[in-house]
Amino acid sequence: MTELAKKRPEFRNINAFKDLTTYRMTPAAWVSILHRASGLIMFLLLPFIIWMFDTSVSSEISFAKFSAAFNIGIGFVPGWFIKLVALALIWSYLHHFCAGLRHLWMDVSHSAVNKQFGKTSALSVFAVSIALALVLGAKLFGLY
Repeated sequence: MTELAKKRPEFRNINAFKDLTTYRMTPAAWVSILHRASGLIMFLLLPFIIWMFDTSVSSEISFAKFSAAFNIGIGFVPGWFIKLVALALIWSYLHHFCAGLRHLWMDVSHSAVNKQFGKTSALSVFAVSIALALVLGAKLFGLY
């Protein structure tokens, strides 16, 4: 056995409460996890998406009901909650799209993939998706 192999720490029994709380994930790991989470959010909210599309394009009366749902709500669900769900859907689509473009770029340019590129591209995915979600959220909540 070499001297380097002897100095390396061995983790045989990982204590989930002690060891996992001190582990710091990289931005690329967060983007990967949130890419999966955003896909799950879009899948789970698919009935809401279909309802929004169907209600908004059926007729002028149904579009007025659709607009009123965002302002006053539906039944016991307030309008601000429907806006928050729509904002979560907007963020999940934007994040999933930006992270997907990042993954496609990494698949196309294998030679350009390194640790630094992973960090900068992950941070740019966060910046772009959050900035676009804030702009569209401001429009959704009527700030402009």
